[in-house]
Amino acid sequence: MSHSLSLADENRRLHSASPLEIIQWAIAQAPGHAVVSTNFRPYEAAILHLVTQVQPDIPVLWVDHGYNRPATYRHAEELRRRLNLNIKPFLPRRTAAHYEALHGALPSTDDEAGLKRFSGEMKLEPFQRGMRELAPKVWITALRKVQNPSRAELDILSVDVNFGTLKVSPLFYWTDAQLDAYLAEHQLPNEWDYFDPAKADEKRECGLHAAWGGKAATAAAA
Repeated sequence: MSHSLSLADENRRLHSASPLEIIQWAIAQAPGHAVVSTNFRPYEAAILHLVTQVQPDIPVLWVDHGYNRPATYRHAEELRRRLNLNIKPFLPRRTAAHYEALHGALPSTDDEAGLKRFSGEMKLEPFQRGMRELAPKVWITALRKVQNPSRAELDILSVDVNFGTLKVSPLFYWTDAQLDAYLAEHQLPNEWDYFDPAKADEKRECGLHAAWGGKAATAAAA
């Protein structure tokens, strides 16, 4: 990113750019050193379709925590084939069965300590490992403002302190209706039978985009 412009200036400039233009700009900041992350949740086909138009072989960082539903795995495989995705899967050090043998069933929405422990070990630690191995300078995400309250404080560009990258969210200001139209225009699949046990509900952060996530990942790796 140009040192003559601040992050706020770049965000103002990119606000009127299309997602494709934002991705072109982002990848040009660090050619060969960008990744896109995904969990194959609803609407992820849009960001994956967009980034592969700019860089077809971009590494796709996917943490498979072992709790995805069958439909999500089938959706991931369909997108891998259709978009020729360069998926880089990272798995927790323990299987789902091993985790449950030690800690019991998945934590409930009112068990904040249990949720953070689960997120740290089964999602954040493998994500941190993936980011360390892939070593991106630019991290492209499907983050959107409407997803939950804490994300409303972010923007298209932000400096991610947990992973030391420029985080780029080309779809940050897009609505569900815009994404529905994009998927229809490009005949891309969507998949709604998705559940993230690290969140427990849609208004909670799993830690990837929260300040506590980096410490939780490091603690889980210890």
